Amino acid sequence: MLNYFWKKISCIAGLVLVALLSFSPTTQAAEENAGSVKASVRIGVISFQPLIPEEGLGNTVICPLCSTGYSSGRILKGAEKIVEDIFVEKLRELKEIQIIPPDKVQSIYKRISSESLKKPLLEVLKKVGNELGADVLVLGYIYRYTERVGYDFSSERPASVAFEIYIIKPIDSSTIWRGIFDKTQKSLMEDLFQISSFYKGGGKWLTAQQLSKQGMDEIFETFPGFVR
Repeated sequence: MLNYFWKKISCIAGLVLVALLSFSPTTQAAEENAGSVKASVRIGVISFQPLIPEEGLGNTVICPLCSTGYSSGRILKGAEKIVEDIFVEKLRELKEIQIIPPDKVQSIYKRISSESLKKPLLEVLKKVGNELGADVLVLGYIYRYTERVGYDFSSERPASVAFEIYIIKPIDSSTIWRGIFDKTQKSLMEDLFQISSFYKGGGKWLTAQQLSKQGMDEIFETFPGFVR
């Protein structure tokens, strides 16, 4: 009888201990931390594209996404990749993001695009985003990219860059953000309004890549971040 009594007491004490541990501050803190962890935003960056004017349009190019006309110019070979790399480098500074491997993004985008030649671009992007499991897709267009002719402190012709970047939410085809940069560097004698950007560049004539980096910093100042 006495043994049975002590066994019962031991069982009750064990249950009480388990209950106390379940509601301990450490356990509660762990649960709160688990609940506060945000899932990464999955981003698919579609290869940036140089836009060349169609015959009969002069130097005007039409944005494939918004159908707006822009004044274009010469585009150095490989410029789209340079601007894309600058953008991705900037994107990596953000927290809680996951960039989908570019080869996978481009492979799926090319296949779906070829299967949907007569479909609107936003409809194509919706299919691409769904297959990739992407929360957002990035598209970039290069309108002008000409290199500086000269040196840091003496230039015959300044660098000139124009590009536009869109971040699209494929599930509802909404534009989360649009950034556009269009600049031909000028001397302070030509344009005093450029004094701020001129000194940001070290007070020298920038290369096209340096001007693109400066432009990317400027447009990212308007970037609101990702809100799920």
